[in-house]
Amino acid sequence: MKEVVYISGPLPAGPDLPVLVGQVARGDQEAFGSLYEVVCGPVLGLVRSVLRDPAQSEEVAQEVLTEVWRTAARYQPDRGGVMNWVLTLAHRRAVDRVRSAQASADREHKAALLDRTPAFDEVTEQVEARLEREQVRRCLRSLTELQRQSVTLAYYQGLTYREVAELLTVPLGTVKTRLRDGLIRLRDCLGVST
Repeated sequence: MKEVVYISGPLPAGPDLPVLVGQVARGDQEAFGSLYEVVCGPVLGLVRSVLRDPAQSEEVAQEVLTEVWRTAARYQPDRGGVMNWVLTLAHRRAVDRVRSAQASADREHKAALLDRTPAFDEVTEQVEARLEREQVRRCLRSLTELQRQSVTLAYYQGLTYREVAELLTVPLGTVKTRLRDGLIRLRDCLGVST
């Protein structure tokens, strides 16, 4: 069964609200208690009609009443009644909560889309890696012996050009030339464009 909440209508006879707000503005806790009794129901009803979530409605109503306590000195009687002022605060706070929740949901949705990585196909990855290794081996076999040794020592074993020259007992310039020529032939064989 749907709960019916009335947020308007005649107020029960009771304390003079502008006087109470003036006392609350001066820090009178008893006056705030009396004001609370009068406005709490309508505030909660209005907030619940906007949010439609009882837990959040209670939280927002509490925030509104805390704001009334803190800002009672700002109330201007010439701009409207106390109840209208309090309900305006409540409505604004409830709408802010709805907007905040929507913005948060939008951010989470965008983050989820960014975090989504394409499906990883391990078998395809392994096959591609194996094919690339085979192509590199085939292209290495097409090099001259000195080019193959120079490329293998420099790029697969991580030796410096000088260390490659010493190990192969050839001049450093020869190693550099053979490496350059070997890399050009590998590039052409692998079909890599510059």
